[in-house]
Amino acid sequence: MPMLRSLRPVVLTAAIATALASPAHAQDTARPAAPAKTTTLQTVNVTAEKHVENLQEVPISISVITPEKLQSFGEANDGVLQLSARAPSVYAETSYGRVFPRFYIRGLGNSDFDLNASQPVSMVYDDIVQENPILKGFPLFDLEQVEVLRGPQGTLFGRNTPAGVIKFDSVKPGKQTSGYATVSYGTLGTSHAEAALGGSLGGDWSGRASAIAQHRDNWIDNRFTGKKNALGGYNEKAIRLQALYEPSQDFNALFNVHGRWLDGSAMVNHANGIAYGADQLSPGTSRNWVAQDGLNKQHAFTWGSNLHLNWNVDGLSFTSITGLERATTYSLGDVDGGYGASFHLPMGPGFIPFPAETADALPKDRQISQEFRLANDRAEQLKWQTGLYYFDESIAIDNYSYDTFANHVLNDWARQKQHTKAWAAFGSIDYAFDDRFDLRTGARWSHDQRNFSAWRVFGFTGPLAPLTSKPSDGRWSGDVTGTFKVDPNVNVYARVANGFRAPSVQGRLTFGNTISTAKAETITSFELGVKSMSDDGRVRFNGDIFNYVMHNQQLTAVGGASNVTQLLNAKKTRGYGAEFDLEAYLSTNFIVTAGGSYNHTRLEDPTLSVAPCGGGSLCHVLNPLDANGNALIDGNSLPNAPEWIGTVTARYDIPYGDDGDFFVYTDWNYRSQVNFFLYQSAEFRSKPFLEGGLRTGYNWDDGKREVALYVRNLTNKQVITGGIDFNNRTAFINDPRIVGIEFHAEL
Repeated sequence: MPMLRSLRPVVLTAAIATALASPAHAQDTARPAAPAKTTTLQTVNVTAEKHVENLQEVPISISVITPEKLQSFGEANDGVLQLSARAPSVYAETSYGRVFPRFYIRGLGNSDFDLNASQPVSMVYDDIVQENPILKGFPLFDLEQVEVLRGPQGTLFGRNTPAGVIKFDSVKPGKQTSGYATVSYGTLGTSHAEAALGGSLGGDWSGRASAIAQHRDNWIDNRFTGKKNALGGYNEKAIRLQALYEPSQDFNALFNVHGRWLDGSAMVNHANGIAYGADQLSPGTSRNWVAQDGLNKQHAFTWGSNLHLNWNVDGLSFTSITGLERATTYSLGDVDGGYGASFHLPMGPGFIPFPAETADALPKDRQISQEFRLANDRAEQLKWQTGLYYFDESIAIDNYSYDTFANHVLNDWARQKQHTKAWAAFGSIDYAFDDRFDLRTGARWSHDQRNFSAWRVFGFTGPLAPLTSKPSDGRWSGDVTGTFKVDPNVNVYARVANGFRAPSVQGRLTFGNTISTAKAETITSFELGVKSMSDDGRVRFNGDIFNYVMHNQQLTAVGGASNVTQLLNAKKTRGYGAEFDLEAYLSTNFIVTAGGSYNHTRLEDPTLSVAPCGGGSLCHVLNPLDANGNALIDGNSLPNAPEWIGTVTARYDIPYGDDGDFFVYTDWNYRSQVNFFLYQSAEFRSKPFLEGGLRTGYNWDDGKREVALYVRNLTNKQVITGGIDFNNRTAFINDPRIVGIEFHAEL
């Protein structure tokens, strides 16, 4: 019966796909199954500056990830984490599983695992910022494209964007009927069903409905309980409904409602999975099994709605964007990853000093946002836009600990509440001096205020009265960019930009008695770039070099001596590097894309120190220690900041018949070594990793029908993706190779 339930969404969408296989007239599609039969690259339009513009004309370091790439990267149901190392300078990881992704751009991110964590990489979905970490995990489906904007985006996107923005744009409704359906099934019961249908609703209305369902069977054995296939599975569903009202060319209103449901395993931790003295798995450790005596489960529900209103009057456009997002979640895991303890034998694998079974819950997360923008005609020599922004968020968090040896009874309960209000006023201008030189500049004033409190209801050291913090800050941010057109196909630009992350508070009191507050971090970035297209339109190359200085960077000291997190400010952080994106037709039927980056980061704060692994007893600490046994981290690179990232895709088509092609599509991504924590050790880091995928199949009816075999993690390599350092050398391990078959059909 569980197997039948897991296949229901696949069977349902297969029926939709069969219906779509009948002849139809519409050409619109959410994901082209095959490139157009041409040897010239299509124009790529982006909305990085909140209006539609040719990618080659936007003087910002941008990567665009197309629907075809997203489909291939996500065939093993990797969710939003599929973007890791799939664009220059972009990395992602998690210690929560599917619900809580953490993103890094140019080395800047936040490894905090608390549900109150702020991030310097902003994720914007259909023009609505997804502030809470749980909101950032919304599945990727029925998207026009994903835009990665690197570097500070303080003018148009505001607070919490010093590293950049990842922007997701859904396919919008239209009068013409369009739709698609995709179903796939692979090893470990990995199933995927996705469909969309849109068109006229009569009169001035059009609509679009899209949905996704993803499943994997439990596949990880628990050798302590003796249960086969005990962990690792999930069921995830999401839906998006849109309605567009367009009575004239001068006004339209777009309504959007969306939701997500997830049930499955939390992160699966492997006790002592990291070898002592080396950045490799301990002998005998395998991702296919654990030996745990704690419980594990995860649930998440998010939903939201937004309303976009657009007016065009006398050469002016006015836009109003109203958003509401809500989330609840509960995630419980065996944090120590093993069984027993030194005082409760037997224990293992390896030495377990004490049990750690904890859960985090988000009973309430509600955010409201409102943006107003006014802009003139884009055809003018002087183009401008100005606007106001308001953000209001209210969250409640519960942190729990359970006594594993007493039938998992609750033995510690702490609570957090936070109310955030932020507002901003912004404006930008773009002046074309002549056909060759363009100057863009903008500024934004932002104000942010938080009201935070945390207390312990009961616990190991008794209850704790509320501790409070009310940080407040106001900041200017902005940018100046000059663009020079060398010739019709080559632009060079120079950009200076700054940004900031608002003050944040951390207060997990299950195992601590204090809260920490970090003041605002600021960044100033310098960037030189080139955007070019070959004369024959077969090759597009964009590249840049950059340098930044960040003051008071907000860092999170995770774990170390106990299961806590603490916010710190580093006096100065320096970074520099280079990035490129390349797309080229090597022949009529052979297209390749490539991207790469180099990032150097360095902390500069001679007195800043953090508690190392288990107080220094669990690993070989490579940094000097201060008088208190803490690791001095001055000169270290940032955690989860690979120096090198490379990604390449290639597709070769072999025409067959009047309207069909056999094809081979492959993608490979590489990232160099990453360090997990602020301190450096011989153990808590991940070796360089090269991961590949392959799709091969046949499409027909001008690309509207496609059947393919796919493989993800082609080499089936095991790699450590993260760790926990306060109890033992706990490891997170990547997923195994997934092999499957997929069918795709379009109207």
